[in-house]
Amino acid sequence: MSNKSKNIQDLISETIGILTILGVPMDTLTPRRAERTAMVFLAVANIPIKSGFKSAKSISDGWSIKTREIISYMNEHFQENISSGSYDDIRRKDLRMLVLGSLVEHTNPNSARNDSTRGYALNDELAKLIRNIDSRDWAKETAKFIEKFGTVKDKLSSIRELEKVPVSLPSGKSLQFSPGEHNVLQKRVIEDFLPRFGYGAEVLYVGDTADKFLYLDQERLKELQFFEISHGELPDVIAYSAERNWLYLIEAVYSSGPISPVRMIELKKLTQDCSAELVFVTAFLDRATFRKFVSDIAWETEVWIADNPDHLIHFNGSKFLGPYKY
Repeated sequence: MSNKSKNIQDLISETIGILTILGVPMDTLTPRRAERTAMVFLAVANIPIKSGFKSAKSISDGWSIKTREIISYMNEHFQENISSGSYDDIRRKDLRMLVLGSLVEHTNPNSARNDSTRGYALNDELAKLIRNIDSRDWAKETAKFIEKFGTVKDKLSSIRELEKVPVSLPSGKSLQFSPGEHNVLQKRVIEDFLPRFGYGAEVLYVGDTADKFLYLDQERLKELQFFEISHGELPDVIAYSAERNWLYLIEAVYSSGPISPVRMIELKKLTQDCSAELVFVTAFLDRATFRKFVSDIAWETEVWIADNPDHLIHFNGSKFLGPYKY
C-alpha cells in the first residue's frame, strides 16, 4: 500500500477496520489480500476517494457492479494496475468473505457462479449503516446489523462444524473428525477395516489433524506396557484385539507416512516392552495412492485399501494376517 497516496491508504485502512468490526476475519488474510478485499468492498459500495463513506450505494440506489467493472474501478480510483483477465480472482478470493458475510449480495443469485454478467451490490441495510458511520448511534446500529445477519467468523465456524467427519468406534462411542482426506481414511479404517480384520479390536488411540489426542485410552495402553503416549512417533490408529492379543499399529496414508522399513524399526524399538503381539498395517484410500508408496512399504506388514475393503495385500511372511516373531 506504500505506493498509494496517503488519502487512498487512509481510506483502505479505515475500510479494513470497518470490515473487521462487521466480523470479517481480516487478520487471517495476507496484507495484500486484505487490501484487495477492502478495495473490492469500496468498489461494490461505490465509494471513491473523493466522496467517502457517505456516498455508499446499494442496488436500491440503482448501483451494482460486475467483476470486470470492479477491476476498472480499482484501477481508476485506487492506483491499481490489475489485469482485466483477473476477474475470476475477484469473484473467488476478494468477494468471497464479503458475500459469505451478507455484506455484499448477488444481483442475480440464480446465475452461474462464473457468469461474467453477474453483478454485485451492497446489502441495503449495510449501505445505510455505512452512510451513517459518523452517527452517535453507529455502534448500536452495527450491533443490530450483526445480530440480524451474523458474521463471517460465525458462518465459517458453522461450516466447519457441518463439514466434520462423524466416526463410530467399535465400542459405540462417537467422535467428530475435522474435515480432510486423511481423516476420511481414518474413519474408513475404524468403521470398515477393524470390523473385517480386527477380531473384535477396540480403538485405543486415534489422532486428528486438529487434535492429536482426539481419542485415547491411556489406562488400557498402560496395561499393555505401551510406550509413553506423548511420544511423537505415534501411528495414526492403535487398536487392540483381546481375542488374539494383537495390537494393530495402523498408518493412514494420504500424502505420506507408510509403514516403511525405517518406520517399522522405530515402532518395534518403542514397543519392545509391549505385552501384545504387533500387527503393522498401512491403509490407503485407493490403489492409485498405494502405487505411489508401494516401494516404501516394509515386508511382513499388511496393506489395506479402502475402495476394496474386503481384501488385504500381504507383504511376504508366512501368515495371512498376524504378528511375526523376530
